[in-house]
Amino acid sequence: MANLKIGGVPEHFNYPWKITLKNKKYSKQNIKVSWQDFPGGTGQMCKALRSGEVDIAIVLTEGIIKDIAAGNPSKIVQTFVKTPLIWGIHVGAKSSFQKIEDLEHATIAISRFGSGSHLMAIVNAYNQGWDVSKLKFKVIGNLQGGIDALINGEADYFMWEHFTTKPLVDNGTFRRIDDCPTPWPCFVIAVRNEVLENNFNEVKKVLDIINNETSEFKKTPDLDKILADNYNQQLQDIQQWLKITEWNDSKPITKNLITRIQNKMIQFNVIQEKKNSGEFIKNMYI
Repeated sequence: MANLKIGGVPEHFNYPWKITLKNKKYSKQNIKVSWQDFPGGTGQMCKALRSGEVDIAIVLTEGIIKDIAAGNPSKIVQTFVKTPLIWGIHVGAKSSFQKIEDLEHATIAISRFGSGSHLMAIVNAYNQGWDVSKLKFKVIGNLQGGIDALINGEADYFMWEHFTTKPLVDNGTFRRIDDCPTPWPCFVIAVRNEVLENNFNEVKKVLDIINNETSEFKKTPDLDKILADNYNQQLQDIQQWLKITEWNDSKPITKNLITRIQNKMIQFNVIQEKKNSGEFIKNMYI
């Protein structure tokens, strides 16, 4: 029996993985799959892919492209969530900052360098016309670190997924100043090259199972209530999130999409040079 270690953020996007594991869909295909939550996000998962701590990771598109370009021995096998991620731009509830323009010279809390919270802060700065080279960052590890940094005054603002942080806005921990959507599909599935070489067929079976699950996911009875209960969300917030979120329907990722994303990332000064887009992807359905 093949063993595959999969990692992702502990957020509602990944609930389809929880369902397939609960229903033992992988073991029925003679594959042992273990899931690990990564509250530190994409930067933490990129490190885990490099070290072999995980074999497969559901990561933010911009983070894994930047890390593969920097030598991460992994490939993107498909898009997982094909709609943009909505990043909330948050300050502490008692902060003096009131509008996006106030944040130009403020210190940004990021989970780690190369993470989505880091790269999207650069995208937001570019969108605002700020000097990206003058951005100031404070590494805080994860969402709890962001909460602590804003409360303690170690950082001024923090970008994290809009709906995940909505309870913190509701309870007065954060105040959201604005949103910044990703200019690309938000989550992809990345697999270590060694695993693709040794367990190609097993990885393909895993993808078939999760794609089948996501294709029917929104038809799950009482899905909004289930997600609201599991992720401490207001029902209306989950309903809004479900309306704007679409999972991939198993279409392979294309070189054209990677090229377009690389062009944007160069424009945003997130990466310095464009590489052959074929080096980033592995088509599982040839």
